[in-house]
Amino acid sequence: MAKKYSKNIAKARAAVEARPYHLAEAVSLLQKVKYCKFDETVDLTLRLGVDTRHADQMVRGTVVLPHGLGKTKTVAVIASGDRQKEATAAGADFVGGDELVEKIQKENWTDFDALIATPDMMKSVGRLGKVLGPKGLMPNPKTGTVTMDVAQAIQEIKAGKVEFRADKTSLVHVPVGKLSFPEQKLVDNATTVITSILRAKPSAAKGKYIKSVTLSSTMGPGVPLDTTIAEAAAKAAHA
Repeated sequence: MAKKYSKNIAKARAAVEARPYHLAEAVSLLQKVKYCKFDETVDLTLRLGVDTRHADQMVRGTVVLPHGLGKTKTVAVIASGDRQKEATAAGADFVGGDELVEKIQKENWTDFDALIATPDMMKSVGRLGKVLGPKGLMPNPKTGTVTMDVAQAIQEIKAGKVEFRADKTSLVHVPVGKLSFPEQKLVDNATTVITSILRAKPSAAKGKYIKSVTLSSTMGPGVPLDTTIAEAAAKAAHA
């Protein structure tokens, strides 16, 4: 099986020309060279001209994709009192208070895609850093997952809200949908992500902000995008 995949991978990579692609053109190419039977995730990778070692150059935020991610996220909520009832009514998959904190801490339980907490519960949730931190599940006010409005937070996550954050190498990786999506839906989602990252540009960042953009699928090749056209399309779509 490995040899078969190697041949398919080589063939897919060979289809990518040594030039920057328009976004729609890149999506079309990835769909054309697909060889896996499962529905692959399409990812956008941006290399930014920032130094994340400096706090004033950190790039982080969230964005709701117009066409979602092709799957409904599992959401857990840690709250107290009436906020638990609101969370249940809004469609949260798991709802609890200190008992849920204890379950996560003692069992290393993380059978959810996102965790929302109300501010009054953060003293307890703070103990979960070792479990949640490495998996990127720790609630944070900056990403809207520490809030009293749990219903809205749940709805946004279920609708396709994704988080983006520049890592230590100044790369941002963001999923933008499934390879089975119609081309235009992937283009819309990717354009929305690029727009959000453009808006999140730190004032301390100097020089070229978006150095490169690559579109890829789980098993497919990376397709380089024309950054100038990508930025222009993002600005035009959300002018």
